[in-house]
Amino acid sequence: MNDTILEIRNISKSFSGVPVLEDINMSIKKSEVHVIVGENGAGKSTLMKIISGVYRKDKGDLFFEGKPVQINSVQKALNVGIGIIHQEFNLLPHRSIGQNIFLGREPIKSNFLKVIDHDLICKKSKELLDYLGLDIDPRTLVYNLGIAQQQMVEVAKALCFKSKVLIMDEPTATLTRKETVKLFEIIRKLKSEGVSIIYISHRLEEIKQIADTLTVLRDGRIVGDLSIENASIDQIIRMMVGREIKDQYKRQYHMHGEEVLKTENLGAKRFSNVNINVHRGEIVGLSGLVGAGRTEIAKTIFGEDAIEKGSVNIYGKKYHRMSTQKATKLRIGLVPEDRKEEGAIMEMSIRHNIVHAVLPRLFKSSVISKKTELAVATKYMEELGIKAPSVNKLVKLLSGGNQQKVVIAKWMCADCEILIFDEPTRGIDVGAKAEIYGIMSELVERGKAILMISSDLPELIGMCDRIYTIKDGMVTAEFSRTEATQEKILAACV
Repeated sequence: MNDTILEIRNISKSFSGVPVLEDINMSIKKSEVHVIVGENGAGKSTLMKIISGVYRKDKGDLFFEGKPVQINSVQKALNVGIGIIHQEFNLLPHRSIGQNIFLGREPIKSNFLKVIDHDLICKKSKELLDYLGLDIDPRTLVYNLGIAQQQMVEVAKALCFKSKVLIMDEPTATLTRKETVKLFEIIRKLKSEGVSIIYISHRLEEIKQIADTLTVLRDGRIVGDLSIENASIDQIIRMMVGREIKDQYKRQYHMHGEEVLKTENLGAKRFSNVNINVHRGEIVGLSGLVGAGRTEIAKTIFGEDAIEKGSVNIYGKKYHRMSTQKATKLRIGLVPEDRKEEGAIMEMSIRHNIVHAVLPRLFKSSVISKKTELAVATKYMEELGIKAPSVNKLVKLLSGGNQQKVVIAKWMCADCEILIFDEPTRGIDVGAKAEIYGIMSELVERGKAILMISSDLPELIGMCDRIYTIKDGMVTAEFSRTEATQEKILAACV
């Protein structure tokens, strides 16, 4: 059809004999935003990697602008007109914006001397940045950019290749609400100029704002295509998970126990004079814009960052110094924002990750019993419903939701009384989110205390007993469960 730019016919892909995609048929129209949703493991990323040349298909055909194409490399995809912005950015932090945009195809001043034309790189990069509304010097090192600015650099790279189809994988996962609005403006601008966007997201509430067409994947197959005007969130969820999810934020609220965590005028890098407290049996939220200091507060409590002023009180005892070793001994656990870099050892097995934090306690003689290790790891794998053939599977091969469960299992195995969850459901699907919420609810039922950081306001309001708002490193307000609304929280954050 004349309005179809990319057609996918009967694409299939297996890994080690296990089917990941089966007979995928999809059409991407010119100048449309085509959203693809599905649980982790549904095959979304595999399909995108086939389209963008990272993986080779086992079967099927691709047609671009009506002509058959063989995309067997990333460069071939770019030459055809297909660009991709991965969830994890592919930027060199110690190179400039311009160097990143033109990496591998730098303009040359002289063919004889092979001298790179840095002035032209700067000029062309500035034109792209201006187009995206990013007022920043292209000679700035990527290392010095915020997440939203890095996202724009990735977009600029794709536009530099004159991509006609641009794939965006979870583009708003690390963006604030304001930054998301800006990204949506750019997407609409690209669409008006003829660019087609393939957009992957777990944030179902934002789909209605940006999508023209919606495709739902489940277990490597397409289960339906929807016109966005006629699609409800509940319908999308049912199609994604194959079942209905009710009461996503189901909590049992009880009288709280003793105060187990308190900060008194706590100050460190990027925050000061923070006074918050958490009791047994409650979930306390921290809300704020990216860069407000929420993660820094968590890391200081856990001992990753040094206390510069004030104290952290644990079980009534005051600490002016904290370390991760001391925090772990005090039964404090941190489920970090970046599970791949900080939460789990991706190259190791589920078993090793779960027992990692308790090895000295589990094996006092320093002799590790594989039988005991296996039994302990299996217990928590079953308790948290980690989906894997065995505890010996490498964590890097798990879906995002199961990786997150492994990190939580590590701290449950350590019998932590205080748990800090930093963006616990970022980058995981709606079914896995409900499971994580269930685990958190069960933990506070057992009398554990949870400090929860999230940029997802419905999540905070749905899960927390109380919410503190943070702006520019300072607490600006505190709301009870009955007082909290998105409008009040946003107003206190900005």
